[in-house]
Amino acid sequence: MISKVEDHHRQRPAYIYVRQSTMGQVRHHQESTERQYALKGKAVELGWDEANVRVLDRDLGVSGAQAAGRDDFKLLVADVSMRKVGAIFALEASRLARSSLDWQRLIELCALTRTVVVDEDGCYDPSDFNDGLLLGLKGTIAQAELHFIHARLQGGKLNKAKKGELRFPLPVGLCYDDTGGTVLDSDREVQGVVRLVFTYFRETGSAYAVVHRFAEEKLRFPKRAYGGAWNGRLIWGRLTHSRVLGLLKNPSYAGVYVFGRYRSIKEASPDGQVQSRISLMPMDAWRVMIPEHHPGYIGWEEFLHNREILEKNRTNGAETLLSGPAREGLALLQGLLICGSCGRRLSVRYKGNGGIYPTYQCNWLRREGLSTTDCMTLHCDLLDATIAKRVLELIQPSQLEITLLALQELEKRDTSITRQWQMRLERAEYEAQLAQRRYEEVDPSNRLVAGTLEHRWNEALLQLEELNRQYAEFQDKHTRATTVEQKARVLALAQDFPRLWHAPTTQSKDRKRMLRLLIEDITVDRIRGRRQAVLHVRWKGGVCEDLPVELPQPMADRVRYPKPIVDRVRKLAHELTDDQIAAGLNEAGLLSAKGKPFTVAMIQWIRYRHRIPAPQLKRADELTVQQLAGTFNVSPHVVYYWIGRNVVQARRLNHGSPYWITLDPAKEHELRDWVRNSSRIQKQRRKKDSESVLEEC
Repeated sequence: MISKVEDHHRQRPAYIYVRQSTMGQVRHHQESTERQYALKGKAVELGWDEANVRVLDRDLGVSGAQAAGRDDFKLLVADVSMRKVGAIFALEASRLARSSLDWQRLIELCALTRTVVVDEDGCYDPSDFNDGLLLGLKGTIAQAELHFIHARLQGGKLNKAKKGELRFPLPVGLCYDDTGGTVLDSDREVQGVVRLVFTYFRETGSAYAVVHRFAEEKLRFPKRAYGGAWNGRLIWGRLTHSRVLGLLKNPSYAGVYVFGRYRSIKEASPDGQVQSRISLMPMDAWRVMIPEHHPGYIGWEEFLHNREILEKNRTNGAETLLSGPAREGLALLQGLLICGSCGRRLSVRYKGNGGIYPTYQCNWLRREGLSTTDCMTLHCDLLDATIAKRVLELIQPSQLEITLLALQELEKRDTSITRQWQMRLERAEYEAQLAQRRYEEVDPSNRLVAGTLEHRWNEALLQLEELNRQYAEFQDKHTRATTVEQKARVLALAQDFPRLWHAPTTQSKDRKRMLRLLIEDITVDRIRGRRQAVLHVRWKGGVCEDLPVELPQPMADRVRYPKPIVDRVRKLAHELTDDQIAAGLNEAGLLSAKGKPFTVAMIQWIRYRHRIPAPQLKRADELTVQQLAGTFNVSPHVVYYWIGRNVVQARRLNHGSPYWITLDPAKEHELRDWVRNSSRIQKQRRKKDSESVLEEC
């Protein structure tokens, strides 16, 4: 060994690499750690100064399967590549790296920089062929050893799991008995609160709704501590959304033993590092599944149904056919409509000021670039009114039965919540009594201990008093359907269910929940060429029904005046003026297209739009503008000039109607003198005559 360590090696520092794979080994196998630190003395024996020996121990408790997360190993490789290391000391050479890639890279760098590797078996110079070959074999054997150990351990775990005997931490509500079997938690409060989670999800169909219900009713949820001073104890706190998802997705609550739900998968990161992550496996990839292995809180069918509901509730995954639970909003059929053209679900769009005009829309074809228009866009009030009317018609014969079932459900829910509060109070009373007994059993002369126990007793009493106050407030704020009078009021609603449906106090979310109890889905078809849609309703139980819906005309057609009104205005326009026509229509009780009384402006618009001429009420002695211009051989502009300057007397029925001119002999003589003496008019005449001569030539 000494012959391979030369002076140029001693001139560079010696690195002592200390590593153990887990923190458990660091805590419980301290002899190995001491042996690795003792390598510093071995380096001093081989000729290194103690100040020239560096210990790398930041990788204690970190696995050597990969370089990621091992800062000292990265430092070691970097210093070796820069020729700053003379020798590397390790208890076993294979401890430097368990990955062949990292091991071969380090050995190759050591060979290039003439760095030796020293362990308990000897000293190796990687630049020497035989030593390099031996180090390569050691790395390969170490990796193979890890593979064999892992295979044996996993094989043993799998064999034990197939028998349902492999033990692992159980979720809240389940525990192991003295014989190792899985049973329900003996604490009735824990059982009750776990059952309440599944009950609320069965009612609401949403994990968030379960969390809100627990918060509104001020209920707590436990979690069990593992390890440390609190090992095995229950810690009560607030129920979170992640906890609800964990309960609903865990098959243990359905009495099924499962092994292999999660699996470690290795991936290459963008920077080239191999990383491991825990991935949730699909149900068909579970390695062990034993039904009816232990008592459960729900059945297997309900567990699968809950998984299906959660998958439908997702908004960040693949697009599902229908959405899940009922949500807030004015759209009554949200999540129940299917497009008859493309088969996708219709989404809701809120338009108008403040989003008060919801519409159902299917824009999947346009969004995917397969079409330039939407499949369909329908106003919510048309479809919602049709379905609501049909539901009220069908539900009338069985109103009393449904109300009785609802009343029973309310009483059952009330009993569950009250029982949870009572068990919570019982637990607080027990803790107060326990603190009292501990205080009474202590020696009074030991004032230090007695004072602490007295303080704990006072805290328990204060907590019990606060809990009683919260329970009283809860009973005051939440109406309980248990008294005879309340039962009578609930039963009375059965005789007037439509009033309950249309009551302003009934939330849209509650109406949607009612519909989901009756309707499976609704396929919407638009009939081409007709303002009509057909709703193919699939009721619960498989019964199908078609409901036609008349769609309103476009806004342009709705404000367009009907043909009878236009024909009547056309007929009256031969004899009456616009104001006379408007007055006659209003006297007849007719209204405009927008339901308003007729005005002169409306009659003028009808005449303009349908090209109805103004009424002709010209007297025999009156002349039109064209006739007067022809009489004096002038332009019509000259006549309009005379009218504007009051040179001639003219009248018109209203704005936009033609002028009618009255002309006596004196005015006619005056106008002829005007034309004869006007240089402008004579100039225009000569110009016109010249143009006529040129056209004839």
